Amino acid sequence: MPNGHASARADRWFVSKERTSAPDVLRQAFDRALAAAAPEVCLGAELERFERRGPAVVIGAGKAAAAMSATFVANWPAPVRGMVVTRYGHGLKPGEDAGGIEIVEAGHPSPDEASLAAGARLLELASSLRGGESLYCLVSGGGSALACAPLSPLTFEQKRAAANYLIRRGADIREINCVRKHLSGIKGGRLAAAARPAAVTTWAISDVPGDDPADIASGPTIADASTQADALAILERYDYPERAELDAVLGVPDRETPKPDDPAFAADHVAVIASAATALDAAAQLLREQGFEVLNLGDDLDQEAETLGREHARLARAHAGSGARVALLSGGETRVVLDRTGGRGGRNLEYLAGLALELEGCPGVYALAADTDGIDGHGDHAGAWVVPSLLELGAGQGLRLDSALEAHDTYSFFDACGLLLRTGPTRTNVNDFRLILCLT
Repeated sequence: MPNGHASARADRWFVSKERTSAPDVLRQAFDRALAAAAPEVCLGAELERFERRGPAVVIGAGKAAAAMSATFVANWPAPVRGMVVTRYGHGLKPGEDAGGIEIVEAGHPSPDEASLAAGARLLELASSLRGGESLYCLVSGGGSALACAPLSPLTFEQKRAAANYLIRRGADIREINCVRKHLSGIKGGRLAAAARPAAVTTWAISDVPGDDPADIASGPTIADASTQADALAILERYDYPERAELDAVLGVPDRETPKPDDPAFAADHVAVIASAATALDAAAQLLREQGFEVLNLGDDLDQEAETLGREHARLARAHAGSGARVALLSGGETRVVLDRTGGRGGRNLEYLAGLALELEGCPGVYALAADTDGIDGHGDHAGAWVVPSLLELGAGQGLRLDSALEAHDTYSFFDACGLLLRTGPTRTNVNDFRLILCLT
């Protein structure tokens, strides 16, 4: 159910005639998904199986970095030193201990000066191994922005501008990260290159469709199969107006990223320890226990958010009233093309807006969509609920959902209806979680 931050308006619909167990089940399934992807669970299990236990240097970046560090230290008997960088507000909880691993916080989704300092420090640590030490990298979603090291002669502002432009234009995360890799001195395997001749062990929590380690946080320790030509093609596809200023890097062959056939990477070890599938499988188990037939629509959906919401609404309509209790699960990372600025929302709210507008109050259909890191877009929300009376709730506040969606201001609509989901930082990140319940 909505937490304590939700307004009294939410309480009214929970005790209204359309009261159902559906909102409780939606939240329970989301919580079960988060628990399965928590670092103390997935990294803890990995460390139990891991045989090496000598002195460690730990580096890393991502929204799960602090929680991963605390888990590492709790399960590692030998001396540990290092540093990881996470998003502001996603650091250690009171009472947690990361031992000799320094936790720093930086900007996301756009890097800041703290991101630049973190990138320099990670490169320094990667090349600082002493006798008997081994290098471990803890990677999770968000790391691309949190650790920044532009390739000379590019400036920090030039690199940031290119990535931010692609985000606004609705490029998918793999396209954005391809460009980031080829403009960075830390991404695309370059952090591992700085550690040579040492081998690197990487544990990753995936937030990217397909779960390719090379795409998670732009693969700082993973050899890169993409090329400068790929990056240039992406910039041209989205008509980036400042392509010429990037030629100082993208036009120089010896600035290419390390490739998968590089023998220096042969001794490295990498494991994806949690992903969208991890979360969806855990939620599906709970839903089956609740008597739902579960249809998993995929853990790697990356369409435009409103379009996917409308597509899922049509599927939900087909199941509503069928006599069966059906749950439609999906994950991945949808996209939003921002053709104007000034509104607040996020891709999950835009997905839900498309869903609700297409449903038009269809009885018996309830939904939740949220980012598993606890932050959807730039707001203080993870996502929101959809209930059959949503459009009526908005109208009672003098609001129209179609107008809010057109203005990319869906936050205001869901907030006025008391249907925002606020979790705070979850300190994991396996991307979007979407669940639609179709009741009899």
